Amino acid sequence: MSLINTNLKPFKTEAFKGGKFISVSDADLKGKWSVFFFYPADFTFVCPTELEDLADNYAEFQKLGVEIYSVSTDTHFAHKAWHDMSPAIKKIKYTMLGDPTLKISRNFDVLIEEAGLADRGTFVVDPNGVIQIVEITAGGIGRDAKELLRKIKAAQYVHAHPGEVCPAAWKEGQKTLAPSLDLVGKI
Repeated sequence: MSLINTNLKPFKTEAFKGGKFISVSDADLKGKWSVFFFYPADFTFVCPTELEDLADNYAEFQKLGVEIYSVSTDTHFAHKAWHDMSPAIKKIKYTMLGDPTLKISRNFDVLIEEAGLADRGTFVVDPNGVIQIVEITAGGIGRDAKELLRKIKAAQYVHAHPGEVCPAAWKEGQKTLAPSLDLVGKI
């Protein structure tokens, strides 16, 4: 079953951000755009390249009013240790959620039960707590922060402009479409 247009399920967990441990819950996301960026595990191979890519583009996400939450089934303690040891992870300024209970991974249906790890899943949640974007890739396929930014801009545009949609490869400032009977068969 798709999670598109479903509500974010309740959660509460410990996280690492800005050199500190913090608590984060679904209530903290109300009224904000959020990205849940699941990855299999700390101290691995593709994961640090993806998290570094997000870190390198974090200012752009912030300009759009989007908060990033990376999530693995590791603890917030492991996130801190990885942050302290890895030059790539040291760049991270966004929140790193721990999910040792596996609840958040199950909520987003990305848990690989037999491994106790999360799939590579990206979820964009709107300010109303509704999931607008879902992307899940195989473990060996890294994601691209710039493409995620493009998709978020499209989601935000559609959210702010009911009755309009963004065509394939749409970029900010380009023409959108207003679905109607007149367009059927003409695109």
